[in-house]
Amino acid sequence: MQKIKLGPQTFLYPMPAALVGAMVDGKPNFMTAAWCGIAAYKPPAIAVAIRRERYTLKGVREHGTFSINIASSSMVKKVDYCGIYSGKSTDKSQIFTPFYSKPKTAPLIEECPVNLECKAIHSLDLGSHTLVVGEIIETFITEDCLTDGKADPEKIDPLIFIPGTSKYHRLGGEIAPAFKIGKE
Repeated sequence: MQKIKLGPQTFLYPMPAALVGAMVDGKPNFMTAAWCGIAAYKPPAIAVAIRRERYTLKGVREHGTFSINIASSSMVKKVDYCGIYSGKSTDKSQIFTPFYSKPKTAPLIEECPVNLECKAIHSLDLGSHTLVVGEIIETFITEDCLTDGKADPEKIDPLIFIPGTSKYHRLGGEIAPAFKIGKE
C-alpha cells in the first residue's frame, strides 16, 4: 500500500463537535470546538484548543471556569451556528437553555446530553490556539442516555466533526469489546 505525504495535518479521528461555554461580559456564550479531548484520568481533566481571538476565551481567562457540552447529532444546525458566528458580534446567550452548578460562570447546556463543568488549571499558547486544560469538577448526563447506569454512546449520539472534509458525522456501532478482543 502506497502512502501519500500530506505535510502536517490535524487528522485525528473522531473529533467531537463540542460546545464550550463561558460567561463573557455577564452573559453565557457558547462556541464550537473540535480540538478537544481527555487529558488525564486523575484528576479528571480535559484539554480544548481555542483560537486566541475567540470571545469565549476571554470568559475562560476572566473567570477560570468553563463547560464542555457534548451535542447530539440532532443539534447540528445550532452547533454549526456557534462555530460560524462570534459572541463579539452575535448574542448567543439565547440559543440554548443554560443551567449552572457550583460556579455560576460555567454555563452548561440543558439540550446537550453530556455536560462537563470545568475549572481551568493550565493554559498554553500554541501558535494559532491556546490550549486550555480544565479539571472536570462535575459531570451531568441526560437520564435517558444511560443504559444500566452507564453512559450509552448510541443514545448520546454525539456530533462528530471531520477535518479535511469539513463535514459532520455520527458514531457507528460497536465492533469489539475493549481490553478483551486483544487477548483472543
